[in-house]
Amino acid sequence: MPSAEETGGAVLEVFFFLTHMELTPTSNNAIVNMEMHLEPVYLGEPTNNTEQPIKRRKKKSMVWEHFTIETVGLGCRRACCKQCKQSFAYSTGSKVAGTSHLKRHIAKGSCPVVLRNQLQQDSSSPFTPIQKVTPDSAIPTTNTPKRRYRTTTNFPFVGYDANTCRQEIARMIILHDYPLHIVEHPGFMAFIRNLQPRFEMVNFNTVQGDCIATYLREKQRIHNLIEGMPGRICLTLDLWNSCQTTGYVFVTGQFVDSDWKIHRKLLNVVMEPYPESDSAFSHAVSSCLSDWNMEGRLFSLTINQSLSEVGIESLKSLLSENVNILGGQLLLNHCLARSLTGIAMEALNSGHEAVKKVRNCVKYVKTNETLEEKFLELKQQLQVSSTKTLQLDDQNRWNTTYEMLQTASELKEVFFFLDTSDADYSKAPAPNEWNHVENLCTYLKLLFDTANLLTSSTIPTTNTFFHEAWKIQLELARGATSEDVSISGIAIPMRESFDKYWKSCCLILAIAVVMDPRFKMKLVEFSFTKIYGEEAVTYINLVDEGIHQLFLEYVALPVAAGGGGVAAGGDGGLDVEGVGMTDFDMYIMETASQQSKSELDQYLEESLLPRVHEFDVVGWWKLNKVKYPTLSKMARDILTIPVSTVIPESVFEVGRNEMDQYRCSLRAETVEAIVCAKDWLRNGGEGDSGELMKPLVKMEFPI
Repeated sequence: MPSAEETGGAVLEVFFFLTHMELTPTSNNAIVNMEMHLEPVYLGEPTNNTEQPIKRRKKKSMVWEHFTIETVGLGCRRACCKQCKQSFAYSTGSKVAGTSHLKRHIAKGSCPVVLRNQLQQDSSSPFTPIQKVTPDSAIPTTNTPKRRYRTTTNFPFVGYDANTCRQEIARMIILHDYPLHIVEHPGFMAFIRNLQPRFEMVNFNTVQGDCIATYLREKQRIHNLIEGMPGRICLTLDLWNSCQTTGYVFVTGQFVDSDWKIHRKLLNVVMEPYPESDSAFSHAVSSCLSDWNMEGRLFSLTINQSLSEVGIESLKSLLSENVNILGGQLLLNHCLARSLTGIAMEALNSGHEAVKKVRNCVKYVKTNETLEEKFLELKQQLQVSSTKTLQLDDQNRWNTTYEMLQTASELKEVFFFLDTSDADYSKAPAPNEWNHVENLCTYLKLLFDTANLLTSSTIPTTNTFFHEAWKIQLELARGATSEDVSISGIAIPMRESFDKYWKSCCLILAIAVVMDPRFKMKLVEFSFTKIYGEEAVTYINLVDEGIHQLFLEYVALPVAAGGGGVAAGGDGGLDVEGVGMTDFDMYIMETASQQSKSELDQYLEESLLPRVHEFDVVGWWKLNKVKYPTLSKMARDILTIPVSTVIPESVFEVGRNEMDQYRCSLRAETVEAIVCAKDWLRNGGEGDSGELMKPLVKMEFPI
C-alpha cells in the first residue's frame, strides 16, 4: 500500500466500517453476529507532482459528509443538509460563514432526521453501549480517533417469528383485560398491518385458542408446584355476580411449598348457574379439588358470603371428608376485608352530614386554583404543621374517604380562617361536626391499618391478624363505655358489627398466634383478660384445648410409606430406607407420645423469643423442623390460613364484584382461562421469568 509520504498528500486515505451480519437461526429468532472490518479506500492514484494540475484544497471538515454546497445566486452559496434538506448560509462573495453552525446542526441534535435515527438506534439496539458524540465528527466514538473514519450505522437484526407475535398478542389480551375481539377491530388491524406487514392477523377463534394454550402452559407449572407441596392447602371462595343472574366463584389456594415459601394462586373460576343455592360453594370446592388432584389435602376454607345453615354444613362436610381437623371448625365464614369495609361504611353513613360538609369544603378548595393557592398561603401564615395535601375522595374506595377526612381534620384551623375571610365560603362544618369527624377518624384508623396489611405485596401470615383483631376489639369495647356520647355513638355500632367477625374467627386467629414463638399462649392470656375480664379463663381454655386437639390429630396422621424391599447398598450394607423403616417411624411416634412432654408442651414451656419487628415466623419453623417434626407441620398449615378472599387491589373497594358483560358472553372455560392466566402471569409466570415459551397449540372454537 503506498504511504501518504510517497504520494505527497495527493491521495486521501479514508477508512470505513463494513458490517457483516451472520444469522444463526434459533427456535424463535435469529442471533446476530457482527464482524467489524476496517478497509482502506483510495480516491485516486498517485501522480507526479509536476503533472498534477492545481486544484482547490479539499474540504477537511467532517460536516461535508452531511452537507452539500448549492449555488443559489450570483456569488451566493448555501450548505444543504443531506438528511433534512434544510439550507444554511455558507458564502456570499468572498465572505465565508464557516462550519460551526453546521456542526451544531448535526452534533447537537438540531437535525430532526439525525435525532430520530439516533432514538431509533437507542431503542432497537439495547446491546450497543452509549457513546459520546463529538462536535467535530458527529460520529459516536469512545475515544478521539487519530484518523477519520466513514461509518455506516447498523442495527441488530431481529428475526420475525409469527408464533412469537401470536404469543405476545395473547399475553397482551390476558394481562390487560382487552376483549378477545380486539384482533378483529379495524383500528387494531390497521395498526398491526403498519407495524409488521408480514404478520397475518389472527381472528377471534385463533386468539381464543392462543389464550387457552397460554393458560394450559401456566397451569402445568402451577400443578407441579402444588404437587410438590409437603403440607395441605387452604382455599378462599369469592362470589362474583353477573348481569345474567349467573355467578362465578373465584377459588384461590394458599399453601407452603417445599422451600417453606407461601404461595397464593387463583386456581379456578367456576361458573354457577344458581349462585344462591346451598350447593353452589360446595360444588365449586369439589370441582377445584378434583381438577387439581387435591382430594384429602384441604385444610381450611374462607368465604365472604352469608350462607344458610345447610350451605355451611355442606362446606364443613368437605373439610371433614378430607381431614377431620377440629371437626370442620376450620371454616372462616367471614372475610376480613369485607367485614372491615362493611363496618367502615356503616360508620361513615352514620356521620353522613358531617362527612358531606367536609367533602364540600375540600371540593370548594380543590376545584379552584386561586382558592387553593390562597388556602396554602393561609396554612403557611397560621404555621399549621401538617404536611398532608387535600384530596377529594373516591367514594368507591373507603380508604380515600378516611384519608380525606383525616387531612381535613388536621387542616381545620385553615378552614376556620377561610370561613371568616371568604364571603363565598359557606356551609362549613360546625365545631361539633369537626369533633365528630375527628372521633370518626380515630376508629376508622384502626380499620384502615388492619386492612392496609392485606394490600401488601408479600403474603402475611395468619398470626399477624390476631394482633390487629384484638386491638380493634379492645378499643371498640373501651369506646362503647365512654361517657362522651359522640364517641360511644360511633363505637357501639362498630363493636356490634365487629363482634360477628371476632366470634367467627377468634379461635383460628388465637391458635395461629400461639404458633409465633415470640408470643405463644402468653399473648392469648393477656389479650383475652383485657377483652373478657373475669370470663377470660373460659376462652383461654378453649384455645388451649383446641390447639392440643389439633396437635393430637397431626400426631395420628399416617406416616408416608418408605421403600419396597430390602436393598443392598453400594458397600454391601442395608438400605436404611428399606423394609422396617416405616414400622420404625411408627415406633418412634408411639414412644414419643408416651414421653412426659409432647412437642407442643415442650414448645409452650420454652421461653419466648425476643420481639423483633422483622420476624419470619414460617422461616423459624423451617429452621426448627428437626426439633419439632410434627408441630412444625401443624404450624406450617395454620400460619397459611387466609383471612381475606379478595385480591389486594380490591381490599378497600365498596360493593360486590361483578363480572363484566363482555366476559359473560364468553364460554365459561374461556373466562376461567383468561382470568386465571392473568393471575399466574402477573405473579411469577412466563411474563416475568423471561424464559422462551413453547409453540402454541392451535385451537379452534365456535363463536
